[in-house]
Amino acid sequence: MNSESEFTWEVAKLVANEAVWQKDSEYLKDLEVIVLKGSWDKQTYGEIAHNTSYQETYLNQDVGNKLWQKLTKALGERVTKKNFREALKRKWDKEKVSLVYEMGQNHRGVSEKILEFPDKPLRWDSPFYIERDRVESDCYDEVLQQGALIRIRGPEKMGKTSLLKRILSVAEENECRTVYLNLREAEREVFESLGKFLRWFAANVSLELGENPRVDEHWGDNSRGNLINCRYYFQNYFLKGIETPLVLGLDNLDRIFEYPEIAPDFLGMLRSWHEEVNSSSHWEKFRLVIANSTEIYIKLDINQSPFNVGSSVRLPGLNGKQVQDLAQVYGLGDVVRNEGESLAMLRDMVGGHPFLIQLALYHLHRRDVSLTKLLADAPTQGGIYGHHLRRHWDNLQQQSDLLAGMKRVVMTEENVRLEPIVAYKLESMGLVTLVGDDVRVSCDLYRRYFGNLL
Repeated sequence: MNSESEFTWEVAKLVANEAVWQKDSEYLKDLEVIVLKGSWDKQTYGEIAHNTSYQETYLNQDVGNKLWQKLTKALGERVTKKNFREALKRKWDKEKVSLVYEMGQNHRGVSEKILEFPDKPLRWDSPFYIERDRVESDCYDEVLQQGALIRIRGPEKMGKTSLLKRILSVAEENECRTVYLNLREAEREVFESLGKFLRWFAANVSLELGENPRVDEHWGDNSRGNLINCRYYFQNYFLKGIETPLVLGLDNLDRIFEYPEIAPDFLGMLRSWHEEVNSSSHWEKFRLVIANSTEIYIKLDINQSPFNVGSSVRLPGLNGKQVQDLAQVYGLGDVVRNEGESLAMLRDMVGGHPFLIQLALYHLHRRDVSLTKLLADAPTQGGIYGHHLRRHWDNLQQQSDLLAGMKRVVMTEENVRLEPIVAYKLESMGLVTLVGDDVRVSCDLYRRYFGNLL
């Protein structure tokens, strides 16, 4: 592979971000990255505007001009829309070292910080986040639309939280107020009743917006009912008399599926709020982004579900090109050049799962193991995925119906029909893929590991 093919878009973005960070202690804004990517693809400002919700003049004069000025200062040479690619490549050729360690430094300038173990959602500005084809750009456009509702779905560790936070970041950059709530952070007792849960919900939105909760004062004797109380709390305290839109991001929404006495009312409330957009000047400022791991498996009136309206985003695995781009960000250009077939085998073995790919690249970057050894040991307890596989095995052993279902799946090459709840739970764990009403094992790693145990 020559120098030109090694200098991919992801590498160029990494170089630009690092150069700007070194100069200004901040990374490129998401909209600047969109303009940079469009320019990389040789699009005019008009074409970039056509693919986004922004005006051509704004992208040219307000975003583009400032971007090229920022890169001019960061790179120490005049940078324009016409020559930025060559300017970034000169920076890359000059240093020709992995920028991973420098990009791993946090915003407080901890110079000795090394590459972190990839077990947490990525920061919104992380260079290790690889964008999927049109997934992110479509979400960025959608969240800026009046009454937006975006539904993100994918198995564990597929990047739902990272994408959700990137969407909220774009909304913030466009003068929206944003709230991120993770339902996994709620104690079990919060779900004891609808009233208790909605009070928790309203209070935490207040706190995230930097306001003192006024839940007890507002709820009163609850003569209006919990759903109406919650609706008017949002309307009076978050939407009324305020011009800026409110984008609410709800992560791990499937946590509420475990509480069928609460879920239908809460989910129905979210659906009704979304429908208020066209009939209320207050609610037209409300936008919603939700993320969950599995299909809803509780009974819910189709007209009360938020899962059949809005824009649906299903997170796919990384393709071969995206895996190569991520390897370049990890400073593994030699692996891409010399072991491309083995890298493709890794991608196929784990089905392009972002976390599993990143874990492998992390160990390769640290030179803990060779790619050949990594592949040989991958489906064993002694390999780099040992902890990940044992955790799934422990969870299966605690739920006999899931264990029996997984056994049926790995023992055949054919698609298998399971009880819907079993299928949905196995899918949320990332162990199976839905194929119509049937399932199949999601990747060869799981087939080989669980096949040996079952």
